[in-house]
Amino acid sequence: MKTSPRLLLVALLAVCGSVAAPAGAASAASLPGMVLTSATATLPPELTPLATGKRIQYLTTDANGTLIPATGLILTPKTGKKNKTVAWAHGTTGLADQCAPSTNQNVFWPEARTAVAALLSRGWTVAAPDYPGLGTPQSHPYLVGAGVARSIIDSVKAARNQDSALSTQYAIDGHSQGGQGALFASQLAPSYDGNLVLKGTATIAPVSNVDALAPLIPGTPGQGYLVMGLYGLSAVDPTFNPNTVLATQAKTKTSVLTTGCLMEILASYQNLTATQLLTGGALPAAVVAKLAHYDNPAQTAPSAPILVVQGSDDEAVPQFITHDLLLPELQAYTQPVTYTELAGATHDSAVILSADAVATWIAARFT
Repeated sequence: MKTSPRLLLVALLAVCGSVAAPAGAASAASLPGMVLTSATATLPPELTPLATGKRIQYLTTDANGTLIPATGLILTPKTGKKNKTVAWAHGTTGLADQCAPSTNQNVFWPEARTAVAALLSRGWTVAAPDYPGLGTPQSHPYLVGAGVARSIIDSVKAARNQDSALSTQYAIDGHSQGGQGALFASQLAPSYDGNLVLKGTATIAPVSNVDALAPLIPGTPGQGYLVMGLYGLSAVDPTFNPNTVLATQAKTKTSVLTTGCLMEILASYQNLTATQLLTGGALPAAVVAKLAHYDNPAQTAPSAPILVVQGSDDEAVPQFITHDLLLPELQAYTQPVTYTELAGATHDSAVILSADAVATWIAARFT
C-alpha cells in the first residue's frame, strides 16, 4: 500500500512527538492505526508455543485528538488461526517508558499471560497495546480513559493493516486500568473505529467511580495507585499540578515514578499515613471532580454487549465499586450486561480464574 508524501511526513513527525492532524479531514481520519515500524518480538515463554509476535509502533490519537505514536504487540496464533481480532488491554504497569509490556516481560503480568493464552487458543489474533506514553515521548495519561481507549481501538486497526486477512470484527478484553479503557473504547467505537465492528467488551475488575474510590485510598497500601492517578490527570490537564496536593514526604518519593514500575511505586508509598501522602490527609473536592470527569466510564452509552467480571476479595477495586455503582450505570443503557462475581478472587486472580470463561463469552459474540 502506497502512502502519500504528505501522510508519510505526518507519520514521521509523529514518531518524534505529537503532531496536530493535517487539515484534510479524510487524510487525518486514515492515519490512526497506521503502522510505522514492525519487528519480531520475543514473547513470554507461556505464549511462545502459541503465537508469533511483532512489536509495532503505530499512530493513534490522544484524548484531544492529536496524532501521537504508540507501541504494542500483535500476536498471531500458530495454529487454528481465525480471522477475528481481540484487543488485550493490560492492567496497571506504571508510568515510565520501561513499563511497556511489549518490551519488559517483568510487567507482562502472569494473569495477562493467562488471559492472552486463552484468546490465542481460540485462534484469534491478539492486539496488545502498551498505551500512550509507555515507550513513547508523551507522558502516560494514567486512567484517562479516552486516550487509552483510542490506543486500544487503533491497535486493532494496526493489526488489520499488518494482516489483510483479518475481518472487521473485533472484541476487547481488559483488566483493571485496561478494563476501564475497554469500557471507554466501547463508548467511543461508533464514532472512532471506522469500518470496524465491535462485537463485545469483557472487563475484569475495571477502575470506575473514582469519585467514590479515590477518597478511600489515602492511608492504605494502594496509595501508589492514587499518586499515579494524580500524575495521569496532570498529563491532560495543564491547570493541575500534583505537587499542590501531595504532602512533603510523598513529594520526596516521586522519583520512583520514573525509575520504577508498579511494584516499586506501590512499595514506595504503601507505608505512608494519609497526612504523609496528601496535604490535610484528603483530596480536595475539586480534584476528585477532575478525576471523575476523565476517569469514570459509563458516562455515555456502550456500543456492544458487556461482560463484567469481579472478584469478591479484590483489594484494588473493591467489589462494591463494581457491583453497587458501575453495574447499575451500565444496565441503565440498552446494551446487554452480564455480571460474573468470583467468590474469593482477588484483583489479579480474577483474571486467571475467568480466562476460559471470558474467551467462551467472546466466542459467542463472534458467532
